[in-house]
Amino acid sequence: MGQMASMFFNKVGVNLFYLCIIVYLYGDLAIYATAVPLSLVQVTCFSGNETCGSGTTEMNDTQACWGKINRINAYRIYLAVFTLLLGPFTFFNVQKTKYLQILTSLMRWLAFIIMIVIALIRIGKGEGEGHPPVAKLSGIQNLFGVCVYSFMCQHSLPSLITPVSSKKHITGLVLLDYVLVLSFYSLLGFTAIYCFSSGALMDMYTLNFSGCRPFVPPVIGYFLGLFPVFTISTNFPIIAVTLRNNWKTLFSP
Repeated sequence: MGQMASMFFNKVGVNLFYLCIIVYLYGDLAIYATAVPLSLVQVTCFSGNETCGSGTTEMNDTQACWGKINRINAYRIYLAVFTLLLGPFTFFNVQKTKYLQILTSLMRWLAFIIMIVIALIRIGKGEGEGHPPVAKLSGIQNLFGVCVYSFMCQHSLPSLITPVSSKKHITGLVLLDYVLVLSFYSLLGFTAIYCFSSGALMDMYTLNFSGCRPFVPPVIGYFLGLFPVFTISTNFPIIAVTLRNNWKTLFSP
C-alpha cells in the first residue's frame, strides 16, 4: 500500500499516508491488547451463573476473582503477562506464517459457525430474548465505529490481488468475496440481536456463550470464550512488526 501511495502522492502525501496507517495499527493493537485480557478475566473469573441471559452480563470491576484479587486487578495481571509474552516479538521478523494463518482461519470459521448455529437453535426453540427496535438514533455512533473498523478489510486487498497471476476475472471474484463476507456477518449479527437481549450483549460477542449453560456445553463455552485469545495472539506479533516497519519507512531517507 505504501508503494501504491508513492505512485499518486508527493513526499508529504506519502508521509501522511504512513501516519494514518501507523495510527490505525496502534488502534488495532490497543483493541487486541484489551480483548485478550478481558476474555481471560471473563472466563476465569466467571461467577458460574447457569442462565443464558443474566449469566453473560459483565462483572463489576470490584467483584472478587481470586481471593482478594478483584476483576480489575486480574485484568491488569493478564495484560502484563500478555505484553511480556508477545511484546518481544515486535523486535523480530515474522516469516512463513502460512500454516499459522490457515489454523487461525479455520478457528474463525469454526467459532462463527458454532455461534450462528447455537443462536439459531435458541431462536427456533422460542428462547430468544432480543426485541430490537426498527431504528435507534443513539446507535449511529456504534455504526460509525464499525464502519471505520471495516477498513481492516480494505487494506488486505493488495496482498490478496497481487499474487494472482491472471486478473481477468479478479473484479468478479473480489465482489463475490465481499458478498459472501457481508452475508456471513449479517447472519451473525441478526442472530445475535434476536438471541440475546440488548442489556445482556457484551462487547466481546463470544463471551455471551461462556455462561450459557446447560444450553451450551462447557467445552464449547470455554472454546468460544477463549477464541479471541487464540486468534488475536497469533495476529498481534504480525501487526506489531508491521507497525515497526511503517515507522522505519516513515523516517527512512
